[in-house]
Amino acid sequence: MTRPFTPKVVTANLLREGDVVYLTASDEWVGDLSLAEVLTDEADAAIRLIDGSRQTDRVVGAYLADVRQGSGGPEPVHFREAFRATGPTNYAHGKRV
Repeated sequence: MTRPFTPKVVTANLLREGDVVYLTASDEWVGDLSLAEVLTDEADAAIRLIDGSRQTDRVVGAYLADVRQGSGGPEPVHFREAFRATGPTNYAHGKRV
């Protein structure tokens, strides 16, 4: 028996800045998970992942991340994705000479 498909979003990192981004239904990369396209069909998810992965001039490391529907839109299911969604954990320390 196969496991049911769980909703997913396409996520990646911006090539230049390294920021976490999510693919929208209009093929835009945004930093806000609540704006991401939620994929509920396995075949559609595979196609959207290919679409996102082809944008090598903008992003790297595209993959599908599990989400659940929350009151404000999609929410991460796993700790790793929740951690990534909160943004960078570093801060500017100034230039070392």
